[in-house]
Amino acid sequence: MTNLICPNRMNAHSDGKVCDCSHKSVQETKTLLTGVLDDCFCDVESIDAFNNYKIFPKLQKLQERDYFRYYKVNLKRPCPFWVDDGHCSIKDCHVEPCPESKIPVGIKAGNYNKYSAEANGKEDIEACEQANKLGAVNITLSNQSKEAFIDWARYDDAQDHFCELDDERSPDAQYVDLLLNPERYTGYKGSSAWRVWNSIYEENCFKPRSVYRPLNPLAPNIGLCLEKRVFYRLISGLHASINLHLSAKYLLEDNWLNPRWGPNPKEFTQRFHPAHTKGEGPRRLKNLYFLYLIELRALSKVASYFDRSIVDLYTGNLEEDVETKNLLLDIFKDMQSFPMHFDEKSMFAGNKKEAKTLKEEFRLHFKNISRIMDCVGCDKCRLWGKLQTQGLGTALKILFSEKEIQNLPDNSPSKGFQLTRQEIVALINAFARCVKHLIMTNCC
Repeated sequence: MTNLICPNRMNAHSDGKVCDCSHKSVQETKTLLTGVLDDCFCDVESIDAFNNYKIFPKLQKLQERDYFRYYKVNLKRPCPFWVDDGHCSIKDCHVEPCPESKIPVGIKAGNYNKYSAEANGKEDIEACEQANKLGAVNITLSNQSKEAFIDWARYDDAQDHFCELDDERSPDAQYVDLLLNPERYTGYKGSSAWRVWNSIYEENCFKPRSVYRPLNPLAPNIGLCLEKRVFYRLISGLHASINLHLSAKYLLEDNWLNPRWGPNPKEFTQRFHPAHTKGEGPRRLKNLYFLYLIELRALSKVASYFDRSIVDLYTGNLEEDVETKNLLLDIFKDMQSFPMHFDEKSMFAGNKKEAKTLKEEFRLHFKNISRIMDCVGCDKCRLWGKLQTQGLGTALKILFSEKEIQNLPDNSPSKGFQLTRQEIVALINAFARCVKHLIMTNCC
């Protein structure tokens, strides 16, 4: 396996190693994580090298930028499927919302995807007025502009939204500083957590009939078409990503004043070792690589959306906004250089009527999974579950909006394809989770 540089050797903000390499069961699991991935022409080793040297260092810096660190989320939405009976076992379930005074003025003004570079250097009220004239997605829009945005939202929701989006105008929606509320083990488990994953796998996922229990990733099965295999593998990869991070950032010592977090080899073994997972553990990790490929492909395809002169990642700080956009475009160039992208054109091909029906089924299944995130009983788990699900949903929206992206005008918004700031932040941070988690699988 490729000898990778560990995050802690790159002077980056790392979540640490997964485990001690001397742990035999961990080594046994990792030796099986190699070779070509199913349903694509890419191998684990090539992804590792590309991710470690090309993507990880730059993406770490991008996450720390103000535009990408503040995420607006509603953690009080009721579960639409059952009465939520989950509660955390430790205080670290709590999510600390960001004080209004800490939010950059451009973000607070509601400029999710700011148009017009000239507006960046002006006072906030002038920026909002300019945004209104140009049709920016803004909560201070005129009535006429609001109606236009509603039309866009209806179009998008009918055509390509894969997620149930939070209403950012809700009084329960709050900004969260993602850097101050990191994903890690919270003690949330038991019947409540099991019910969430059971509902995802058993009621909302495509799977072969031989797979009865949740938490059991899909083995290659000729009984499922490519689209349904892809769907299942994405959910499995998302689940593996979450479990891997919980194993790497486990509460080792519950000291109230100074809790100690770190890798838990036993937890990793229980979740991924073949002997504890009926041989499925390494495949679960491979599905994480597959998730990475899908999100990587989406980001490379959406580069032209951000490359337009009218799109600014607006926070109100002109210098930082320019640097942030330049860094993002630089990362996009690296992503586009990857030679073994997943070919989404192989999906939903053939009979047009059948493909359309299957795509809609695919979309509605995933949208329902995004709604299940409101049933997670731990606030911190809910935060990161919603963010990562929305990030993947945004990636799917991008992959299946190729024509709309290709036809984007350079100097005006497009009714055919839009991304809100909420979607952009979720997309980047969700992919950053995959980036970091792949390194965790190889770092010792």
